[in-house]
Amino acid sequence: MPAVSNSSTRRDVEFDADGTTLRGWFYPAPDSAPTAAVVMAHGFSLVKEAYLDRYAERFVAAGLAVLVYDHRNFGASDGSPRQEIDPWRQIEDYRHAITYASTLPEVDPDLIGVWGTSYSGGHAIVVAADDLRVKAVVCQTPAVNGVQTGWRRIPMTQLAAAGERFAAERIARMQTGEVATRPVIGDAADGPVYAADDAFDYFTAVGEIAPSWRNEVTVRTGEWSRAYNAGDHIERVSPRPLLMIVADDDTTSGTDLQLSAFNRALEPKWLQIIPGGHYGPYVEQFEATSSAAAEFFATHLHTSRR
Repeated sequence: MPAVSNSSTRRDVEFDADGTTLRGWFYPAPDSAPTAAVVMAHGFSLVKEAYLDRYAERFVAAGLAVLVYDHRNFGASDGSPRQEIDPWRQIEDYRHAITYASTLPEVDPDLIGVWGTSYSGGHAIVVAADDLRVKAVVCQTPAVNGVQTGWRRIPMTQLAAAGERFAAERIARMQTGEVATRPVIGDAADGPVYAADDAFDYFTAVGEIAPSWRNEVTVRTGEWSRAYNAGDHIERVSPRPLLMIVADDDTTSGTDLQLSAFNRALEPKWLQIIPGGHYGPYVEQFEATSSAAAEFFATHLHTSRR
């Protein structure tokens, strides 16, 4: 197996996405010939420095090229309003990233896979379902059912009030142009997106290694996320091979919701269940999750044929 790469082997890249410049890193494969490539981006509010370099290096060690980028409105990428997540724009930007990767001389455009995690794990499913250029997909602890997870985070008695806040923010934005935000983590009184202890610990650690990460998203981000059901697309991923990595105690994306989506997926498909919660894959379960994804891509993108 080729040696694991390091940051000195990658190069900074940027590409156009309908008039918005997205920026990231490109890692060439050890093989000088055009080879298979993985396109990847992070999950909800996160930036590429939050452990994605580790995954990219593992994929390079398996003989793959990798394109990692920041979503629009986040990190090094352009876009406004800052800190706003429109899942459908992010999905379209995955497709722009695939297009860009296919133009690079180091990449075989017929051998491109997509990798996503958490929120972008859901995106990876949708992209693979709709874009025939995708030849294999890995979704890690994917957010597959925004409606159900939204109901679980907000008690039924508070749904009306939440709807009123979304409506009020839209009126204020129209009248003043000001964009309201809310914290990703924090005290319950501040209305964070994630109130669980494991989320607080993970995002706090991210803040130490990824200076461009900001502890906020727009209020409208939450409204969109509650209506986004990526799992509705999973049957159409076939016949492209699918690997889903699920944590057995995921209280963020819901272990049961992910397994239900996986059961609806058609063959060929593979499931890896790992111990722990939603944020375990990046550190505690990194060896298991990165190795499984690297082997899956190396096998199903046929890099070994060279």
